[in-house]
Amino acid sequence: MSHGRRGLGFWSTAAIGWALIGWGVRGALHHHVDTRPAELARLFVGGLLAHDLVFAPLVLAAGVAVSRLTPRRWRAGVQAALILVGLVALFAYPEIRDYARVLNNPTSLPHNYTRNAVIVAAIAVAGVAAVSAIRAGLARRGVG
Repeated sequence: MSHGRRGLGFWSTAAIGWALIGWGVRGALHHHVDTRPAELARLFVGGLLAHDLVFAPLVLAAGVAVSRLTPRRWRAGVQAALILVGLVALFAYPEIRDYARVLNNPTSLPHNYTRNAVIVAAIAVAGVAAVSAIRAGLARRGVG
C-alpha cells in the first residue's frame, strides 16, 4: 500500500470520524446546561496541554531510561510491567482521588481504591516477572 495516496477506505472512515466529532460537538452545544461548553473546552485544552507538555515527555524519558538501563533480555518484561502499572494508575486515579464521592452516601465509593490499585499493580508486576523468569530459564536451556 502506498503511503502517498489515500484510498476509499481512508476517506470513508475519515468522513465517518468527522461526522461523529460534529455530532458530539453539536450535542455538547445543544445540551449546554448539562455540558457547560466553556468548561468542557477548558478541560479539553488543558488535557491536551498536560498530555503534550507533561505526560508524553515523561513517558518518552522513561522509555529511554528503560532502554538504556535494562538488560536486553529483561527489557520487554520491564516495559510490559510499566505499561500495566501505568494503565492501572490511569484507570484507578478518579476513584483514588474520590471524585465520585457523594456526601451522605457511603456506598458511592465503598472500597479502598488505593489499596486495590496497588494490589492489582503488584499482581501484574508479579505475573510479568514470572513470565520473564520462565522465558529466561527456557532461553538458557536452549528451548524456544
